[in-house]
Amino acid sequence: MTVASQSLGALCTDFYVNQRLGLTLDLPSHRESVLDLFGRLRKEMPELDRFRRYAGEIALESPEIAGRYSWVSLQRTSVRSGWVNPDDLDGPYHLHRLLLETAPYFLSITPLDVECIELVFGFDLDVSGNRNEIVFDALLSGSAIAEVVQQDREHLADVQPFIALSLDEQDRTQASLEVKTRGGHREGQATEGREPLSVYLTLRRNGPFHTLKELPDIFATLAGHAERMVEDRVIPSVLMPLHARSVSG
Repeated sequence: MTVASQSLGALCTDFYVNQRLGLTLDLPSHRESVLDLFGRLRKEMPELDRFRRYAGEIALESPEIAGRYSWVSLQRTSVRSGWVNPDDLDGPYHLHRLLLETAPYFLSITPLDVECIELVFGFDLDVSGNRNEIVFDALLSGSAIAEVVQQDREHLADVQPFIALSLDEQDRTQASLEVKTRGGHREGQATEGREPLSVYLTLRRNGPFHTLKELPDIFATLAGHAERMVEDRVIPSVLMPLHARSVSG
């Protein structure tokens, strides 16, 4: 498995592995529930020692060291975790599984309340020049849809390709690939300075779910799909063309 190897550093500025447990009902806001959960996580992973509040979000974070850090956050209807620039996948996978195994019991989450599990492999590329033109030239040039654009007369206002796939007959397991000309490690949270061009591969399992014990196994299935798709499709067909186009200018 080479997804998290140093070779990714030649293609993107940052690589991250995020998870979201989507819920139907609002999470409880009791201080004891939140602090007990974060205390349990910190006991297992002592580096998670920064308790912070953002707009609509409570987070537990590790310090950033050489561009690497991890985080857990509670939002109104979701429990999230992420790891930025991991040396390998063991760290983020351990964090995500730990959260799936502990958060439901501290936050009174039942299988009926779980809407979905999402696993995101994200890639940020710092590029110079017109981002829409870079995405268009790298991924769409030469395709049939490119023929609708008269580039000598028209200006590309928004080019953000998106494709979604169903991975099973019941349409419960889905994969989507999205290229955003605005993005970042934690989508939806404001970031300072210039934002990168981002590529997101999202694996999602929709409910219904029957037991809490099945959540880690479902995560493992999503991770397997994600690793294969990144290796076989995202790196050669998306990241490498985007990198080559951004370097060639």
